[in-house]
Order: sequence, then structure tokens, then C-alpha cells
Amino acid sequence: MKTDKHFVFLQGMPSGFFSKIAHELSARGCRVTGFNFCTGDLIFWRGPATVNYRGSFANWPDFIADYFDKNKVTDLVVLGDQRGYHKQAVEAALKSGVRVSVTDFGYLRPDWLTLERDGKSANSRFPKDAEGVFKLAATLPKADLGRRYADSFWKMARGDLLYSFSNVFCGWPYPRYRPSDERAHPLVYFPAMGWRLLRAKGHKRSGDKKMQALLERKSRYFVFPLQLDHDYQIIAYSPFENLGEGIRTVLESFAAHAESGTRLLVKVHPWDPCLKNWKKLVMRLARDLGIEDRVDYFDGGDLDAMIMGAAGMITVNSTSGIRALQLGCPVKTLGDAIYDMPGLTSQNALDDYWGDARPPDPALVDALINAMAATIQIRGGFFIEPGMSAAAHAAAERLYNETVGLAGIPAGDETEGLKTAS
Repeated sequence: MKTDKHFVFLQGMPSGFFSKIAHELSARGCRVTGFNFCTGDLIFWRGPATVNYRGSFANWPDFIADYFDKNKVTDLVVLGDQRGYHKQAVEAALKSGVRVSVTDFGYLRPDWLTLERDGKSANSRFPKDAEGVFKLAATLPKADLGRRYADSFWKMARGDLLYSFSNVFCGWPYPRYRPSDERAHPLVYFPAMGWRLLRAKGHKRSGDKKMQALLERKSRYFVFPLQLDHDYQIIAYSPFENLGEGIRTVLESFAAHAESGTRLLVKVHPWDPCLKNWKKLVMRLARDLGIEDRVDYFDGGDLDAMIMGAAGMITVNSTSGIRALQLGCPVKTLGDAIYDMPGLTSQNALDDYWGDARPPDPALVDALINAMAATIQIRGGFFIEPGMSAAAHAAAERLYNETVGLAGIPAGDETEGLKTAS
């Protein structure tokens, strides 16, 4: 069968995920084109057709806008909507009437991926209010959250290494490529990450032991899980220029407004290479604010255990906030989080939160999870089988039928769909 759909794929995960989707769409009669910007893209893209972009980053917006127009592109598929080339392509697509679908790690864990229209967080079309969430969830069955698939951190790490170092040592075919992420140079980032992973088991044991001692003292505490400094959730979807600003904001508010017997647990992200010494920053700020004896820094440990005993969680916009909501923990977000709405998270100022942390509405939490699972999440994984093929098939179905981000809407009835899930 033949269709007029033309899908363009930009950079994806360092795996065969995008290529699998591309071949499924091609088998349905769609035209599919992938763009390579660097050697890493060349290694992992195995789709039906390819454009090797070797132009400058400055010329990219005009190039892709012209390409959309001349090649009758109907759909753009990207990993994240804020990476350099992606952000400009998304802007051009929306101006041209090209449908945009964004993938990323799931809002739900562990075996869910995100696939939604137009963007994430502040750019998401998912309902931003309790009424919209309840209305959407009312038509849906209860989500089955039982784990079906496993994915592999080590396969992801190997793919990331291959992608990054191929650009460092074999980047000559794409001399004007500009890296799309904000991480440190691979020759700095990966040795630091490797050293962190070598010590991960020891950090976990130490963190669990420290947590057990704190629980035995029956201390009242809040937990503040850190995100990655280079994460676009911090860079693009928060009021902070960097993670350090967020840390300072939380500690200053805690020092001024939390009860004297209350503690603050700061937990570093498990994938953080710690090129910045977060422990040193946290403890220096705590000392300067006179709360050094009330702040605990964790480099490891079970986040669920921390959440279950906490008076509340403070986060910029981490998906760990969704996990906290599922566990009935009061949550305060500081950035643009898809789940930040009355009934789920605190809408008071951070300074007021410490003394008035209220748990989420359990019915609204259930509705949120069910609505997400049915509309903007798909089951599977990015890196190993059978999860990768399952997710690729689900993504191809939604992309082809134009139901990305929608629930129970017949293919083609997009106007009604936007009323339901925008």
C-alpha cells in the first residue's frame, strides 16, 4: 500500500530503535528519511534513506525548512526537543504544519518510553490540570504497571561510548558538526563516569547503611534528589541556569523556613560523573547557612526507601517526582514538570512548603498514571530485545495512525483528539 506520509528522523538513541521504526513505516508504504550529522549517527542509522548534513549549524534552520517544503515532509521524529539541531527543526516543522513526535526515556519506569506530540515538559500537550487528567483517564482502563521488559544500562553505555568516540576520532566526514548535548568532552566525561561506576556498589552499601541509621533515629526529613547538570530538564525547562543554582535555592529556603529539627537529604543522580563536586558545594553551602548538622549528602542508596520515610520531596522536574507521588509523598517542583498541578504537587512557594507539605490526591495520581500510560508512554526499551522491537512496533503504529499522544481516537480524527489530550 502507498501513502503520502513522509517521515524524517533526526538523531536517536545509540541503538537500532529508530531504524526499526523506520523499516516498519517503510513497509507500510511511507517514505522515510534519516539525517546524519556526525559519524555516530552514521553508525546507528540503518533506515531506508539517508541525508548526510555537512553544512554549518548556522545554516541548518534554513536548510531543514526548505527540505520540509520541497520533499513534502509530513512528520518529524526526534529524541528530545531541545537538542541543538532538534530544537531548530521542531520550530521549522511547527511553522510548516509538519507533525512533531518526540521520544525519550519514560515518565514511568522501568520499562516505559515517552512518545508525545510537539515536545516535553512545558511543550507537552498532556493536560496540565486535574480536570483534564480525570476526563482523559475516565475513558481508559487501569494501567498494568507490572514489568514486562528489561533494558540494559551497559548496552546503553557501550552504544554511548561508540557514538561519542567515533565523533572524536573519526569525525572528519562531518567537519562542521556541533555536538547536540551539553556534556563535557568525551575524553573527560567517560573516564569520570567509569570511575563512578566502579565505586557504585560501595556507594550503595554506604548509602543504605547511612539511611538505616537515620530511620532508626526517627528524624523528620525531606529528600532532594539531584538531576544531571547537563540535562535539558535543567537547562531548558527550569528557572535555573545550572544545577548549582537549584541547590542553592533549596538550601537557602530550607535554612530559613524549615523547622529546626528537620533534616534535608540530598542525593546525587546515579548517572552523574560528578565532574563538579556536588558534595563539596552542598556541604559548603550548608556550613555557610548554619545547617551543616541538618544536611545529609547521599552518593548512593535506595531512593524509594528515602521517599517512603520522607515528609516530602523537592525536585526541579525529575521523573522521580512521579515515583514519589505513587508512594503518597508530598512533592514540590521548582521547574516545568508535566505532573505539576493542583492536587498532585504543592502550589505554594518553596518557603511555605516546609511547614505545609500535603500528600497528593491518590485518585488523581491513579488518573495521571493511567492517562500517561495510554497516551504518551509506550512499553519497551531502547537497547535490548524483545523490548526494543516491542517499543518500535508500538511507536510505528501510533506514528502511522496519527495517534501519538492520543487515547482511543480513530485515526484521522485529529481535531477531536486535540480536544481530549491538549
